[in-house]
Amino acid sequence: MKEEVAVEETGSPEVEVKEISVLDALKEVLKKALIFDGLRRGLHECAKALDRGSARLCCLAKDCDNPEYTQLVRALCDEGNVHLIMVDTRQELGQWAGLCKIGAEGEATKIVPCSCAVVTDYGEQTQALGVLLEHLKKGGD
Repeated sequence: MKEEVAVEETGSPEVEVKEISVLDALKEVLKKALIFDGLRRGLHECAKALDRGSARLCCLAKDCDNPEYTQLVRALCDEGNVHLIMVDTRQELGQWAGLCKIGAEGEATKIVPCSCAVVTDYGEQTQALGVLLEHLKKGGD
């Protein structure tokens, strides 16, 4: 007497590729850079990184109230051929750059505003980095 055993074919699980926006990609890239010690925050650190030529990406807040500050950062980015991405607010950039406390519920508190942040090391290759670099190649801001 033979028993038949039904063997189900299990296909490989499909991995959903989720499209992410450029700002979400930027948030993830900044967090990865912070983890890998490749993020410089504030005018002094950013200007040094841009001047040395070690900067790979620069973020500048649109609501920065000092025109000399923005002119300096833009000029250093132009001189070093570094991509410049404009972020809406200093609060937002400060939160993305890790200048805040994360509460028990995952909410950011005590956010320190940041007008400029520079990535010197992306850390590891991620989908977010690919999305961001593709956006920059197309000439996006």
